[in-house]
Amino acid sequence: MSEMFCFQCEQTAKGTGCTMSGVCGKTPVTAQAQDKLTCEMIALAEAVIKNGSTKRSDELVVDGLFTTITNVNFDAERIYVLKEEITKERERIGDAEVPSYETLFHGDTDMISLRSTLLFGLRGMAAYAHHARILGQEDIEVTQWFYKGLSEFNKDHTVDEWLKLIMEFGQINLKCMALLDKANTGAYGTPEPTKVTSNIEKGPFIVVTGHDLHDISMLLKQTEGKGVNVYTHGEMLPTHAYPELKKYSHLKGNFGTAWQNQQKEFDNIPAPILFTTNCIMTPKPSYKDNVFTTSVVRFPDVKHITAKEDGTKDFSEVIAKAIELGGYSEDRPMTGINGGDTMTTGFGRGTVLAAADTVIDAVKSGAIKHFFLVGGCDGAKPGRNYYTEFVKQTPSDTVVLTLACGKFRFNDLDLGDIGGLPRIMDMGQCNDAYSAIEVAVALSKAFDCGVNDLPLTLVLSWYEQKAVCILLTLLSLGIKNIYIGPSLPAFVSSNVLGVLVDKFGLTPISTPEEDLKKILG
Repeated sequence: MSEMFCFQCEQTAKGTGCTMSGVCGKTPVTAQAQDKLTCEMIALAEAVIKNGSTKRSDELVVDGLFTTITNVNFDAERIYVLKEEITKERERIGDAEVPSYETLFHGDTDMISLRSTLLFGLRGMAAYAHHARILGQEDIEVTQWFYKGLSEFNKDHTVDEWLKLIMEFGQINLKCMALLDKANTGAYGTPEPTKVTSNIEKGPFIVVTGHDLHDISMLLKQTEGKGVNVYTHGEMLPTHAYPELKKYSHLKGNFGTAWQNQQKEFDNIPAPILFTTNCIMTPKPSYKDNVFTTSVVRFPDVKHITAKEDGTKDFSEVIAKAIELGGYSEDRPMTGINGGDTMTTGFGRGTVLAAADTVIDAVKSGAIKHFFLVGGCDGAKPGRNYYTEFVKQTPSDTVVLTLACGKFRFNDLDLGDIGGLPRIMDMGQCNDAYSAIEVAVALSKAFDCGVNDLPLTLVLSWYEQKAVCILLTLLSLGIKNIYIGPSLPAFVSSNVLGVLVDKFGLTPISTPEEDLKKILG
């Protein structure tokens, strides 16, 4: 038997699976801990299906699944602590058999493919459910589906039955994304278009990365008036668009680009970095002592900020580290990967739908001939410059909607505007795919057609499990002819891929030139 087996991310070794150590940096010990944790959650789900859930089991199943997302938790010791907590809660609820972790990804190729697709989707949805819960929003149907989904792992299903379950999951994830949208906008207001600089001012500062708006909200309050600036990183960029967050004058800008560049961009940084969620990479010695994790994020020998009983967090140690390090002695210019130093975010559904009449008129007059949604996860694997070149080559009478960290491949470009509408519109974080779906549905109603009949093409990049759950939601809505890359998931078998191609027209990317020609004719 190999040291480990993991094929849940896009960068998996040889495009088939990591068997000696994870490309992400995960050790076999950590991989085994995550697999055992997953099996314990399957048993918890069985117990809950028979005897009912508890508030604590609801928290544990969500956080346990979130913990196993790529680049979230590298601390095997902490994973085993969480596993034991789940074991105790399961025993309180009722007994259930724990499957062997060695069988988790072994068996019939197609069955493992379908089962893994559902598992990885559940992991992605858990991240969204976690963030919504922190802001006081829960949906019993979403929560109970975690148990339903996990309990199916001990059952035999045909391909059609698995596909039906996966499509049902996609609809549940749509409800979960709507829940998180309600939580974020309810707490921080409706995002509004905001220009964000990538330049860094002199003096003490803190870099916040991940996805958690609640964490950065608490940090902004605690740093107010202390002479410490705050910069977002990666998927935290949309923070600048929320009225209740952008009101802080010391929220200055965005540091660096997407997650996979952190080891280079954080090298010798004179400031602390707070990881609120994924993606954390193995910190280099030059900045490891400046790294802080919180929530489910863990890395061995890295300082962790734990929430109090009431959910609040004390970031005084992070603030003290910022003051100690002092920041840069002079203002420091930084750019995106294309040389630009300004990005605009905040084009969520509220903004776009408020301009619906303008958009509709532009389409009817021929000023806008096509929309592209180009977004998803970024990553380090070669081939992702496809997305930069694709956007650069889109005709001047087209609009590019984008979201998640894949946008850093092109969000510093200035492509101009069409009748006052910028040609690149950043809709937010990965979960803001909900906004994109709402906009597409609204446009289809305005034009009295189906979403698939709109002049709209989705060109997606994927890396980890949140991208998986979003893709499954899109497919469950019947959206067809989605382009996906830079490579296909290793966990999707050739037979399952054939079904997805036949049923949904799922298309691997080729070259920007060929794909644009195919799309636009």
